[in-house]
Amino acid sequence: MKILVAGASGALGHPLLVQLLQAGHQVWGMAQRAQSLKNIKNLGATPVQGNALDRTGVFAMMAQLRPDCVVDQLTSLPASPLDLPQCLPADRVLRLQGGGHLFDAAVACGVGRYIQQSCGFYLNGNGGLAGEEAPLAIAAPGHIGESARMYAALEKRVMGTPTLQGTVLRYGFFYGPRTWYWPDGAFTDLMRQRTMPLIGGGEGVFSFIHVDDAARATVSALAAPGGVYNVVDDQSVALRLWLPAYARWVGAPAPPSVAVQVALEQGGEESVYYQTRLSGATNGKARRILGLEPCRQPWMPR
Repeated sequence: MKILVAGASGALGHPLLVQLLQAGHQVWGMAQRAQSLKNIKNLGATPVQGNALDRTGVFAMMAQLRPDCVVDQLTSLPASPLDLPQCLPADRVLRLQGGGHLFDAAVACGVGRYIQQSCGFYLNGNGGLAGEEAPLAIAAPGHIGESARMYAALEKRVMGTPTLQGTVLRYGFFYGPRTWYWPDGAFTDLMRQRTMPLIGGGEGVFSFIHVDDAARATVSALAAPGGVYNVVDDQSVALRLWLPAYARWVGAPAPPSVAVQVALEQGGEESVYYQTRLSGATNGKARRILGLEPCRQPWMPR
């Protein structure tokens, strides 16, 4: 199969390109920066320089390549989670507008399959773990709600077009090489600096996924029925449990505790929501249909 991966230089891009090539697919990786294009070539895929916000250029590229499937992994996220508030507006523009150009070009050029990256942690589980039927948390405060509404729009776009098979992959928080959540990652640096406190009771439930497992699920989705899949691991766990365990795993000091009211005054409602109200997700559908067999989080005790 001929596959175009947009956003091929992101955290998931490296293992995804490798696994697509190993599966025997013809793979193009779309990126902008020269170093990203070089990395794509070094992995064995064909680099394609492109700017998703350039609608004319995207249509020309799609018409030339004529892939069987487009995998939309477009993101514009910062090196550190502390910089998320400043970077999320540009990220939403890229995914909504740039991804819209990519999607429209795919439809115009008769692409048969479209796989869309979505979110497995901004879901409304109504007090429990969220299945695929759960809505995104569009009423959440600030950038969380804005991003949830963005993901809802992306999902509606892909799943509402009858001329191609749409697949939405709701990934959990990525961990592994080249992510925030790894011994050399940005989140670890914050833990070592004791700038990532535990707010209130830390009731928020996090769902993670290793990037290698996420890549395998994405490759499997090429041959699976379309639809929405939660691509998360088996260990959806409250922050109050995993944050201290993560600190021990990376040799960081225990996270300081901060009262909810203090966190509201210092960091705003979003930080409190993040740590106290996130819903985890279930992965039964991805296990059953995509063959997902996720590894265990290395920081959690067995």
